[in-house]
Amino acid sequence: MPPLLTLSSSPVLPPRARFRVSASADVGATGRAAAASNGFPPFLPRAVERIRDGAALRLAKRIERVPVQTGFSKSPIPSSCVRPLKQQQSADPVVLLHGFDSSCLEWRYTYPLLEDAGLETWAVDILGWGFSNLETRPPCDIVSKREHLYQFWRSYIKRPMVLVGPSLGAAVAIDFAVNYPEAGIKINLHWCKCIC
Repeated sequence: MPPLLTLSSSPVLPPRARFRVSASADVGATGRAAAASNGFPPFLPRAVERIRDGAALRLAKRIERVPVQTGFSKSPIPSSCVRPLKQQQSADPVVLLHGFDSSCLEWRYTYPLLEDAGLETWAVDILGWGFSNLETRPPCDIVSKREHLYQFWRSYIKRPMVLVGPSLGAAVAIDFAVNYPEAGIKINLHWCKCIC
Protein backbone atom coordinates (compact mmCIF):
# COMPACT_ATOMS: atom_id res chain seq x y z
CA MET A 1 0.00 0.00 0.00
CA PRO A 2 1.57 3.37 -0.96
CA PRO A 3 2.14 5.88 1.83
CA LEU A 4 -0.53 8.48 2.44
CA LEU A 5 1.82 11.23 3.45
CA THR A 6 5.38 11.92 2.38
CA LEU A 7 7.65 14.19 4.33
CA SER A 8 10.24 16.37 2.70
CA SER A 9 13.28 17.95 4.36
CA SER A 10 12.43 16.54 7.75
CA PRO A 11 14.38 14.31 10.11
CA VAL A 12 13.99 10.56 9.92
CA LEU A 13 11.13 9.51 12.14
CA PRO A 14 10.85 6.27 14.06
CA PRO A 15 8.60 3.74 12.27
CA ARG A 16 5.74 4.15 14.75
CA ALA A 17 5.79 7.97 14.86
CA ARG A 18 2.32 9.51 14.69
CA PHE A 19 1.12 12.91 13.70
CA ARG A 20 -1.78 14.66 15.38
CA VAL A 21 -3.55 17.32 13.39
CA SER A 22 -6.43 19.51 14.33
CA ALA A 23 -8.99 20.69 11.86
CA SER A 24 -11.59 23.40 12.11
CA ALA A 25 -13.61 25.71 9.91
CA ASP A 26 -16.96 27.35 9.84
CA VAL A 27 -19.64 25.41 8.06
CA GLY A 28 -22.42 27.24 6.29
CA ALA A 29 -26.13 26.59 6.60
CA THR A 30 -25.89 23.83 4.00
CA GLY A 31 -23.23 22.02 6.01
CA ARG A 32 -20.81 22.29 3.11
CA ALA A 33 -17.64 24.31 3.43
CA ALA A 34 -16.30 25.82 0.24
CA ALA A 35 -13.25 24.09 -1.19
CA ALA A 36 -9.97 25.97 -1.01
CA SER A 37 -8.09 26.83 -4.18
CA ASN A 38 -6.25 23.49 -3.95
CA GLY A 39 -9.57 21.59 -4.12
CA PHE A 40 -9.51 20.44 -0.49
CA PRO A 41 -12.14 21.52 2.03
CA PRO A 42 -10.69 24.38 4.11
CA PHE A 43 -11.13 22.53 7.41
CA LEU A 44 -8.61 19.82 6.46
CA PRO A 45 -5.11 20.33 7.86
CA ARG A 46 -2.49 21.73 5.49
CA ALA A 47 -0.61 18.42 5.73
CA VAL A 48 -3.22 17.00 3.32
CA GLU A 49 -1.36 18.80 0.52
CA ARG A 50 1.59 16.42 1.04
CA ILE A 51 -0.50 13.30 0.43
CA ARG A 52 0.83 11.39 -2.57
CA ASP A 53 -1.69 8.56 -2.68
CA GLY A 54 -4.11 9.30 -5.56
CA ALA A 55 -7.06 7.49 -3.98
CA ALA A 56 -6.59 9.41 -0.72
CA LEU A 57 -6.35 12.71 -2.60
CA ARG A 58 -9.58 12.07 -4.47
CA LEU A 59 -11.49 11.06 -1.33
CA ALA A 60 -10.06 13.93 0.75
CA LYS A 61 -11.43 16.43 -1.76
CA ARG A 62 -14.93 14.99 -1.18
CA ILE A 63 -14.91 15.22 2.63
CA GLU A 64 -17.45 17.65 3.98
CA ARG A 65 -18.88 18.60 7.31
CA VAL A 66 -22.58 18.27 8.01
CA PRO A 67 -24.33 19.57 11.13
CA VAL A 68 -25.45 16.86 13.55
CA GLN A 69 -27.63 17.93 16.48
CA THR A 70 -27.32 15.74 19.55
CA GLY A 71 -28.86 15.85 23.00
CA PHE A 72 -25.46 16.37 24.64
CA SER A 73 -24.44 19.46 22.66
CA LYS A 74 -26.20 22.84 22.63
CA SER A 75 -25.32 23.47 19.01
CA PRO A 76 -24.94 21.06 16.06
CA ILE A 77 -21.58 19.31 15.78
CA PRO A 78 -19.98 19.85 12.34
CA SER A 79 -19.33 16.19 11.51
CA SER A 80 -17.07 15.04 8.72
CA CYS A 81 -18.12 12.47 6.14
CA VAL A 82 -18.04 11.58 2.48
CA ARG A 83 -21.54 11.57 1.02
CA PRO A 84 -22.62 9.49 -1.94
CA LEU A 85 -22.62 11.23 -5.30
CA LYS A 86 -26.21 10.10 -5.69
CA GLN A 87 -28.65 8.61 -3.25
CA GLN A 88 -30.78 5.66 -4.29
CA GLN A 89 -33.80 4.03 -2.74
CA SER A 90 -33.44 0.59 -4.36
CA ALA A 91 -30.89 -0.85 -1.90
CA ASP A 92 -29.76 -0.23 1.66
CA PRO A 93 -26.95 2.32 1.83
CA VAL A 94 -23.52 1.17 2.97
CA VAL A 95 -22.07 3.20 5.84
CA LEU A 96 -18.33 2.82 6.39
CA LEU A 97 -17.04 3.40 9.94
CA HIS A 98 -13.25 3.65 10.28
CA GLY A 99 -11.06 1.91 12.84
CA PHE A 100 -9.31 3.27 15.92
CA ASP A 101 -7.22 6.44 15.51
CA SER A 102 -8.29 6.95 11.92
CA SER A 103 -10.71 8.83 9.67
CA CYS A 104 -12.96 8.32 6.67
CA LEU A 105 -9.77 8.37 4.55
CA GLU A 106 -9.24 4.79 5.75
CA TRP A 107 -11.75 3.85 3.05
CA ARG A 108 -9.80 5.48 0.18
CA TYR A 109 -9.59 2.21 -1.79
CA THR A 110 -12.89 0.60 -0.79
CA TYR A 111 -15.17 3.63 -1.19
CA PRO A 112 -14.68 4.08 -4.97
CA LEU A 113 -15.18 0.35 -5.58
CA LEU A 114 -18.51 0.36 -3.74
CA GLU A 115 -19.58 3.50 -5.56
CA ASP A 116 -18.55 2.05 -8.94
CA ALA A 117 -20.66 -1.03 -8.09
CA GLY A 118 -23.67 1.27 -7.86
CA LEU A 119 -24.01 1.19 -4.07
CA GLU A 120 -25.00 4.29 -2.15
CA THR A 121 -21.96 4.65 0.08
CA TRP A 122 -21.23 6.93 3.03
CA ALA A 123 -17.93 7.19 4.95
CA VAL A 124 -18.51 8.73 8.37
CA ASP A 125 -15.96 9.93 10.92
CA ILE A 126 -16.78 8.53 14.34
CA LEU A 127 -17.23 11.23 16.98
CA GLY A 128 -13.84 12.14 18.45
CA TRP A 129 -11.85 11.02 15.40
CA GLY A 130 -11.23 12.17 11.87
CA PHE A 131 -11.94 15.69 10.70
CA SER A 132 -15.07 16.60 12.66
CA ASN A 133 -15.00 19.96 14.41
CA LEU A 134 -14.41 19.26 18.08
CA GLU A 135 -13.61 22.80 19.21
CA THR A 136 -16.59 22.71 21.58
CA ARG A 137 -15.20 19.52 23.13
CA PRO A 138 -18.31 17.35 23.14
CA PRO A 139 -18.09 14.17 25.19
CA CYS A 140 -16.66 11.33 23.11
CA ASP A 141 -17.62 8.30 25.21
CA ILE A 142 -19.45 5.31 23.73
CA VAL A 143 -22.89 6.70 24.58
CA SER A 144 -22.04 9.96 22.79
CA LYS A 145 -20.59 8.12 19.78
CA ARG A 146 -23.79 6.04 19.59
CA GLU A 147 -26.11 9.04 19.81
CA HIS A 148 -24.03 11.01 17.32
CA LEU A 149 -24.23 8.17 14.78
CA TYR A 150 -27.96 7.79 15.46
CA GLN A 151 -28.61 11.50 14.87
CA PHE A 152 -26.44 11.40 11.73
CA TRP A 153 -28.47 8.42 10.47
CA ARG A 154 -31.77 10.08 11.41
CA SER A 155 -30.84 13.36 9.71
CA TYR A 156 -29.19 12.16 6.50
CA ILE A 157 -29.71 8.46 5.77
CA LYS A 158 -33.22 7.90 7.17
CA ARG A 159 -33.62 4.23 6.23
CA PRO A 160 -32.12 0.81 7.00
CA MET A 161 -28.40 0.63 6.33
CA VAL A 162 -25.44 -1.73 6.24
CA LEU A 163 -22.72 -0.76 8.73
CA VAL A 164 -19.18 -1.83 7.83
CA GLY A 165 -16.28 -1.37 10.19
CA PRO A 166 -13.02 -2.72 11.55
CA SER A 167 -11.77 -2.25 15.10
CA LEU A 168 -13.46 0.79 16.66
CA GLY A 169 -15.88 0.93 13.72
CA ALA A 170 -16.96 -2.65 14.45
CA ALA A 171 -17.50 -1.86 18.13
CA VAL A 172 -19.56 1.23 17.30
CA ALA A 173 -21.59 -0.75 14.72
CA ILE A 174 -22.41 -3.52 17.22
CA ASP A 175 -23.31 -1.04 19.96
CA PHE A 176 -25.47 0.96 17.54
CA ALA A 177 -27.35 -2.12 16.26
CA VAL A 178 -28.06 -3.35 19.79
CA ASN A 179 -29.33 0.02 20.98
CA TYR A 180 -31.21 1.15 17.86
CA PRO A 181 -32.86 -1.94 16.32
CA GLU A 182 -35.44 0.34 14.66
CA ALA A 183 -32.66 1.51 12.33
CA GLY A 184 -32.82 -1.89 10.58
CA ILE A 185 -29.08 -2.42 10.72
CA LYS A 186 -27.12 -5.08 8.88
CA ILE A 187 -23.51 -5.35 10.03
CA ASN A 188 -20.35 -6.39 8.21
CA LEU A 189 -17.43 -6.65 10.61
CA HIS A 190 -14.16 -7.09 8.81
CA TRP A 191 -10.59 -7.26 10.05
CA CYS A 192 -12.19 -7.79 13.43
CA LYS A 193 -10.02 -9.41 16.09
CA CYS A 194 -11.38 -10.51 19.40
CA ILE A 195 -9.34 -11.56 22.40
CA CYS A 196 -11.44 -13.56 24.82
